[in-house]
Amino acid sequence: MKYLPKILIVSRLCIGILLVALSLLHISNYNVIAAILFSIGLLTDIFDGIIARRLNISTQSLRRMDSTVDQVFFILVAIATFIESAAFFHDNYIKLIILIVVEAATYLVCFIKFKKEVATHSIGAKVWTLVLFATIIQIMLTFNSNVLFEICFYLGIATRLEIIAILLIIPNWTNDIPSVYQAVLLRKGKPIKRHKLFNG
Repeated sequence: MKYLPKILIVSRLCIGILLVALSLLHISNYNVIAAILFSIGLLTDIFDGIIARRLNISTQSLRRMDSTVDQVFFILVAIATFIESAAFFHDNYIKLIILIVVEAATYLVCFIKFKKEVATHSIGAKVWTLVLFATIIQIMLTFNSNVLFEICFYLGIATRLEIIAILLIIPNWTNDIPSVYQAVLLRKGKPIKRHKLFNG
């Protein structure tokens, strides 16, 4: 049972690789199959942390592994989606580049300051993940996204900036920081409250 969170994390990576393979093969009904697999991948992301906290094995190393695999998973999903919906990426390449740059900036700030990868798992980032999920599903099924993508873009920028602010505020690397407010408390040496299901 204690290995279940790691199994879920690794399975998410396998799903990402499978999505790329299926997109390259241009299989029939790819969009429906991809949406189902992507949904399963998101569920593994939700439940790996919940199960780890229930079992009291939510260690820093596990959270760092989870964060790294999350990034790789979404990169693989983006590649698979690009293969099937290149026109959407072409039409929105400027905003997509901006999102990528801001996302990369969070990792750059964290590596420069702490020599570790980002694992803040903020509430804002979790909300954005759900919006991103909905946006990608829409693109997978319809090969386009307008209003939802706009929401995803601006929310993505806002939550990445919040993560950068958190990283600049906290004195030491810490995982599972719900928001900037908790980061300020940590800087003042005060304890912070974390939801037992969603944060460490």
